[in-house]
Amino acid sequence: MMRVMRRFWDLANSRVRGLLALPRQIEDGKLLAAKTLSLQLASQGTIDDIRGSEFKVFSQFGEDGIIQYLIRQARIPAHCRSFIEFGVESYDEANTRFLLVNNNWRGLIIDGDLSNVRRVRSSSIYWRHNLVAVDAFVDVDNINGIFSENGFVGEIGLLSVDIDGNDYWVWDKIEVVNPMIVVAEYNSVFGPRHAVTVPYNKTFVRSRAHSSNLYWGASLGALVQLGERKGYAFVGSNSAGNNAFFVRRDCLNGQRVLTAAEGYVESQFRESRDEAGRLTFLSGAARLREIGNMLVYDVEHDSLVKLGDLN
Repeated sequence: MMRVMRRFWDLANSRVRGLLALPRQIEDGKLLAAKTLSLQLASQGTIDDIRGSEFKVFSQFGEDGIIQYLIRQARIPAHCRSFIEFGVESYDEANTRFLLVNNNWRGLIIDGDLSNVRRVRSSSIYWRHNLVAVDAFVDVDNINGIFSENGFVGEIGLLSVDIDGNDYWVWDKIEVVNPMIVVAEYNSVFGPRHAVTVPYNKTFVRSRAHSSNLYWGASLGALVQLGERKGYAFVGSNSAGNNAFFVRRDCLNGQRVLTAAEGYVESQFRESRDEAGRLTFLSGAARLREIGNMLVYDVEHDSLVKLGDLN
């Protein structure tokens, strides 16, 4: 009887070990497939539409593939192979995790929730790679200090901005690092025609600003104008219509430059909510009408205006 029980427990433990190893095996398989895709993309040379390079390993959508294409196109030198990303939550899904794991880049990630940062610090990714995780609610006053205090100054390979709020204002104030590539989230609900952003509010939180969760961030036009002023060319958006990609002009190497109108992609997200927090599934122009009375800052005219009056 004891022998049977031992065999039973040995088998059970073997099954448990196999199940525990499964997530790592799946991740290894995804990494291998992505490496193959990266090599195939490398053979194509320069492409006009960066969406043709999309693939997903750790990113929310196809950003991993676009970033792999752009870092090769920009010819990032070895001393610049570092990144900064803020607004990473638990870092399970992020724009830079594939750079960390696949390309062995050094990185700084920032999130305003301490529990998210603690989760990252306690995971194996933190000792396997050269990663610094900081808990901070970033704003225009502290952003440069956070970078420099953690050893990130001068030229870096990539900056990813995604805080669902003051993105425009914070990117505008960044001075201590000089990224070769910038990924910035835009609010497609604001449309393709106007250069607008939410007015700066140091304590801006998307869910508190408007119950619909649709009022946040900046339009693509505003980010393109800001990028141009800071020396960056807009090279396209992802297929999901939420991330814009910028390359420093001295790193373009033949990559096609787009206007905001040419590169705008309308998102199809239906994440709007009512005052009780329930999803309302608004799409298209109905999303804009929902926040038509909200004020935005018009970058071109240096004035506040209601969204509904613009459109």
